Amino acid sequence: MKLENFRFETDADGIALVTWDMPGRSMNVINPDVMAEIGQIVDRISSDAAVKGAVIALAKGVGGADLAFLQTAGAEYARRAKTEGKEAAMRALVEVTKQLNLVYRRLETCGKPVAMAIDGVCMGGGFELALACHHRIASDSEKTRVGLPEIKVGLFPGGGGTQRVARLLPTPDALQMLFKGDQIKPAAAKKMGLIHEVAPAGEIVQRAKDWVKANPNAKAPWDDPKFKPPSGKVFSPVGMMTWPPANAIYRRETYDNYPAAKAILSSVFEGLQLPMDLALAVESKYFTNILLSKEAAAMIRSLFLSMGELNKGVRRPANTPASHLKKIGILGAGLMGAGIAYVSANAGLEVVLIDRDQAAADKGKAYSDKVISGQIAKGRAKAADKEALLARIHATPDYEALKGCDFVVEAVFEERGVKAEATKKAQAVLGPDVVFASNTSTLPITSLAETSLRPDQFIGVHFFSPVEKMMLVEIIMGEKTGDKALGVAMDFVRAIKKTPIVVNDCRGFYVNRCVINYMLEAHLMLMEGVPPAMIENVAKMAGLPVGPLALTDETGVDLAWKILSATEADLGAGAIDASQKRLIETMVVKEQRFGRKNGKGFYDYPAQGQQKSLWPGLAAIAGKTLDPDTISVQDLKDRFLFPPALEAARCLFEGVVTDPREADVGSILGFGYAPFTGGTLSFIDGMGPKAFVERARALAAVYGPRFAPPERLVEMAEKGETFYGNAAAKKAA
Repeated sequence: MKLENFRFETDADGIALVTWDMPGRSMNVINPDVMAEIGQIVDRISSDAAVKGAVIALAKGVGGADLAFLQTAGAEYARRAKTEGKEAAMRALVEVTKQLNLVYRRLETCGKPVAMAIDGVCMGGGFELALACHHRIASDSEKTRVGLPEIKVGLFPGGGGTQRVARLLPTPDALQMLFKGDQIKPAAAKKMGLIHEVAPAGEIVQRAKDWVKANPNAKAPWDDPKFKPPSGKVFSPVGMMTWPPANAIYRRETYDNYPAAKAILSSVFEGLQLPMDLALAVESKYFTNILLSKEAAAMIRSLFLSMGELNKGVRRPANTPASHLKKIGILGAGLMGAGIAYVSANAGLEVVLIDRDQAAADKGKAYSDKVISGQIAKGRAKAADKEALLARIHATPDYEALKGCDFVVEAVFEERGVKAEATKKAQAVLGPDVVFASNTSTLPITSLAETSLRPDQFIGVHFFSPVEKMMLVEIIMGEKTGDKALGVAMDFVRAIKKTPIVVNDCRGFYVNRCVINYMLEAHLMLMEGVPPAMIENVAKMAGLPVGPLALTDETGVDLAWKILSATEADLGAGAIDASQKRLIETMVVKEQRFGRKNGKGFYDYPAQGQQKSLWPGLAAIAGKTLDPDTISVQDLKDRFLFPPALEAARCLFEGVVTDPREADVGSILGFGYAPFTGGTLSFIDGMGPKAFVERARALAAVYGPRFAPPERLVEMAEKGETFYGNAAAKKAA
């Protein structure tokens, strides 16, 4: 038996210890080589009389399947379909994808007891291996987590996860686990019944061996003829109280945009009516079909492969040495500055939080107290964590406290004069060589850098609110920004565990240009007489997580008014829509409705504990209301999806974004652009540029020239090009 990814040792009691430790990787994954070796190990356990049972242990975490391999499997199907036909190609793909299921089932039925000792992250196919073992022990380490997160990249568990979880947990709990894809802590997993024991890391292997010795005849619960699923039969009174609501919840949450979620529902529903072997065959067929879906391909590319590359710093300049940040300064302790202070201190950095006076600075620090206290209340942090975090934040109005800072983030009020003054005060203390970053959402970085002592050391870092929850940071390059500034900014963003995208300077940068067009369309719909509830609901049907009116409230209706006013002042009346101006001006100037911040926006925000509701006065501002039955829902959905995609294409053609990966990841993480599409440019590629251009022109004919496709996109459609195809060709050249 030749093993490269596992170590196999047998002790004096005949208990085999199988240690999973892939060389050259920071984390174990499932790939064809691993599957083949697991097959060899199962053969050895079952056939060697000297082996009485086995314990599988992890030398490091398991991240699930190698999604690059799954992407390759889809490409191989496409190649075979062209040369051998779709039926032959599908048969070949099913044979590949069901191998993991088969080898896990062989392990489960090998006739000897097998336990798994879990220390660290054990997700996806790794946890499915654990579920195929007869006993599971997890360490009580803070790093240990289990779960099946495949749904987050458009897939679902294909190694028996849907069938084993559905036989371990009551059906509602199983479906919720599979739909959410959360990482689960050991104590919670034990309470759920997913694992059997929790113990100190140093004891789990021995405890697993002891269990194996004490249970020579172990078998999976579902292999007992008397086994009954926790929720009973599907067709039973209990089942009928479960499945119709489950289907309704699925439709409410997904609007049928996520084939993998539907496949989970079907796989569990059908599988629970069958013996395990047939149930696993059902799961494999559903998994194969989902693997070939355009949604899975787009989500795997954007949310796993591209995001992984960006998180690893693929855009970091190679010629700049790594910066080892220890202490940072934050100018401005308002909502954004306070949030940046929290994530920085939470990452272990020392923080100097500056504001105009001590009370304002303390208020900013109190935000960190509030956030970490909430984490403690949820069991996600400890009192000691809070004490250490708050000790790392020094709140003060004294700029002299910035001495020794390695990096400074300016997050003061969105006004040039205020930002210039803060920058000058800080540089007077630190000098010209410390990299300065401005957290601005609209002001061009090149113009802000004019007040800096060294424009080449000045860069933009655009955070999104709330900072502690939003994972994206837009790094903006001014005209004179140098590689050192980019390298330091990139190191900072990665240190606080955010995903960076690098964009070139322009008004609104990339994400805001896209999201402003999304919100503009909703404002125009409202003024056309489309009912506000229909606007919000159809946006969710299109795949956006937050309705555009609610999003305007969250970002601030008054901010929308400031942006409109500034745009008109700088570029003239023709640069804004008069109808939108009338709506926002009425909301802010006349009605004093600023959004969630003052409890009044497109929604009314009542006392805590009560649900927000759309403001009845919106109809009066519009002056008309259309009959919903006369409105095309498909048109509304396209009016939400097309403007951000068109703007993303313009940004790429203008050189604001230079990489489709950043455009896609930025649109999903920045404002939740329909994740099932893979992002703005993937939406165009997935639809096909030719079909996209035709539909854009049809929308332009009805709703106006803002839907007209850029000439470069028309050329791409005529030539049969795609954004990712062009990017690959450019890279190859």
